[in-house]
Amino acid sequence: MSVEEVVAKIGEVGIIPVIRAQSLRTASLALEAICAGGIPIVEITMTVPNAVAVIREVVSRYGRDVLAGAGTVTTSDQARACLDAGAQFLVSPGLSTSVLRMAAAENVLAVPGAFTPTEVMTAQEAGVNLVKIFPCGSAGGARHIRALKGPFPKLRVIPTGGVTLANAGEYISAGAFALGIGSELVNEAALCDGQSGQVADCARQFVEAVRRARAV
Repeated sequence: MSVEEVVAKIGEVGIIPVIRAQSLRTASLALEAICAGGIPIVEITMTVPNAVAVIREVVSRYGRDVLAGAGTVTTSDQARACLDAGAQFLVSPGLSTSVLRMAAAENVLAVPGAFTPTEVMTAQEAGVNLVKIFPCGSAGGARHIRALKGPFPKLRVIPTGGVTLANAGEYISAGAFALGIGSELVNEAALCDGQSGQVADCARQFVEAVRRARAV
């Protein structure tokens, strides 16, 4: 998929589930539950043990059915390994120009992290398509998104950190392009206890929350 197609898919679904599982088995269970709940996108963070192998396995098993990305990518070496494993997009907690350059050279979407107006401007100058606003919940939540959209009305942002079912609609209403959602959706304890259905139900609720907010 091209960068534009990946961006369009993320925008269509409106949710990027962030998996920080402690094993390949749990990551696979999480992905299956998320897909069953109507979200064919996953971000495997580099904090997952053997993350590159997990990404490779996800790409191999799910192919075109799932948009698989790598998260917490902080160096060009990590970016290279993730791209070689088949990652279709990269997400970083901050702004790394070396990661952005590598992704651009490979025609792959890279979503840098930003928080302040200065960081947003730096990201825009680098020609990025999307910006992850992180950490969001601990520093203003939806109000912070709304404040950033004032001087940057065309900015496409993905708030991450503190997004819940209770506030998902607020983030969308504030102008979020999509939402990055971690443990609030990918409940590892539930997965380990055999409660995959609980995660799938949560995914459906997030999908509906985004749909309702966009319909207003």
